[in-house]
Amino acid sequence: MCGIVGYVGSQSALDVVMAGLKRLEYRGYDSAGVAVAADGGLAAAKRAGKLVNLEKELTERPLPAGTTGIGHTRWATHGAPTDGNAHPHLDNAGRVAVVHNGIIENFAVLRAELAGRGHALASETDTEVVAHLLAEEFSATADLAEAMRLVCRRLEGAFTLVAVHADEPDVVVGARRNSPLVVGVGEGEAFLASDVAAFIAHTRSAIELGQDQVVELRRDGVTVTGFDGSAADVHSYHIDWVASAAEKGGYDYFMLKEIAEQPKAVADTLLGRVDESGALTLDEVRIPAAELREVDKVVIVACGTAFHAGLIAKYAIEHWARIPCEVELASEFRYRDPILDSRSLVVAVSQSGETMDTLMALRHAREQGSKVLAICNTNGSTIPRESDAVLYTHAGPEVAVASTKAFLTQLVACYLVALYLAQVRGAKWADEIRAVVRDLARMPGEVERVLETMEPVRELARSLAGKDTVLFLGRHVGHPVALEGALKLKELAYMHAEGFAAGELKHGPIALIEEDLPVVVVAPSPRGRSVLHDKIVSNIQEIRARGARTIVIAEEGDEEVVPYADHLVRIPVTPVLLQPLVATVPLQVFACELATARGNEVDQPRNLAKSVTVE
Repeated sequence: MCGIVGYVGSQSALDVVMAGLKRLEYRGYDSAGVAVAADGGLAAAKRAGKLVNLEKELTERPLPAGTTGIGHTRWATHGAPTDGNAHPHLDNAGRVAVVHNGIIENFAVLRAELAGRGHALASETDTEVVAHLLAEEFSATADLAEAMRLVCRRLEGAFTLVAVHADEPDVVVGARRNSPLVVGVGEGEAFLASDVAAFIAHTRSAIELGQDQVVELRRDGVTVTGFDGSAADVHSYHIDWVASAAEKGGYDYFMLKEIAEQPKAVADTLLGRVDESGALTLDEVRIPAAELREVDKVVIVACGTAFHAGLIAKYAIEHWARIPCEVELASEFRYRDPILDSRSLVVAVSQSGETMDTLMALRHAREQGSKVLAICNTNGSTIPRESDAVLYTHAGPEVAVASTKAFLTQLVACYLVALYLAQVRGAKWADEIRAVVRDLARMPGEVERVLETMEPVRELARSLAGKDTVLFLGRHVGHPVALEGALKLKELAYMHAEGFAAGELKHGPIALIEEDLPVVVVAPSPRGRSVLHDKIVSNIQEIRARGARTIVIAEEGDEEVVPYADHLVRIPVTPVLLQPLVATVPLQVFACELATARGNEVDQPRNLAKSVTVE
């Protein structure tokens, strides 16, 4: 949530910052603003709503030219999404400007203190107190970085702060505790942002900013210290994707582009994971094999779509590696006093690597002595850095808020973890593992085949645009697929949608079945799960007997479902555990097309953020 951009260099700061904010729109926001150091002072503009509102304001009332500036897209927490609550926030003298991501938990106490000292705070936000505190500290130190360090030591909560001061017009200062912040280093210029996407058009050299650190940006260099002023070790890395990867490439929406990119994304996740002998070599998994052999329980923690990937991973881990596996919502995990010890392996799944609920679950697991393995798409993010091991999905940037290729690549990474555990623990023979890896290697092509047959799914989605409810049913790994299909419809189409285990139909949900209600059924393979297939055919008959409209996703050659399917969506024949890789794709297309038919914003659904960085 919230996009932050800072710049110091020789270019127009306003141009750089606005372009960066556009690249961060995917994060979700409801207001935007900028501030530029110019003519011995600060000039700022901010507006509620989308960036176009801010652009209109800047066209009508241009800011003076400057080469140092900051910008922000806000997702409201403290205070409504209004012009006054939008960032940046300035002190009473208008000499310091601050943007902020996260929550300052003790802001009420600080606000009262400031009011007692004569400060007039104009907004409802927690952020504004920082601008006033910085002004006070700067008046004593005349050093913005030192002022930031002093202020940060007084703040409680999770936050990222970026500030400029009129008296240091060639400096941008940032601070980080929990919330994401990354540094970009160019020739005679430097950048700060919530995500490398903001500055990838200018530089591919980045620096990870660690926990409780302050960074000072000047044209000629970057200085990183701890909140206590101590020198900090920095880790530089190279961004391995180009700016064009975050462009729409001719598609109407980023989501459409990212759905189309899934065959390549799946292939890239598999790339380099197998040695010449056919054995898995997960180089990023730095946990020694001897320790993995001692693991007696796997716990997967994740949120939203990543949680559904974890539910599927449970089937694979227990079936292939023969280790008990639990799947937990990260937001609930540490609050229920989970049973963990040094023999527990916790797998944290997050596309952004900054999901706060998952990060806090990870930290709780490490406090209990457990090993943590992260599955993540974002190099340099917090969750991989704080884990014992990481498996990067290499999916490239995912801009649309609703995850598509992130989900499929998380699934592939989970399969690799399950197979790797089976390999190091001797739970499967080498030739058995090689056979599954060969099946995985076929999956990019199978996903491509599904994408080539989606026009009937789009037509069906358009025909259902006036409906209020859609139900989803599945058995075995089809149940998490049903949950994911329902989630996509909620996120994008703003429809009531629920996913159920089909075996639970008689235990309550059948009461929801009524005339012409669309019900999507993910049918298991009649070959690999024949007993479950027979049962779900019975479910389809029950649903249809009550007048519902049945939409059945079934593999090629499954003729038993044909008489009971009002709409039949074919997917390739795949091994049972890998079916979600192909069964999910029609549901993604279905949700995207239905949202479009209803006139919704596909890439940026209302109230949602791509990276949820507060609990």
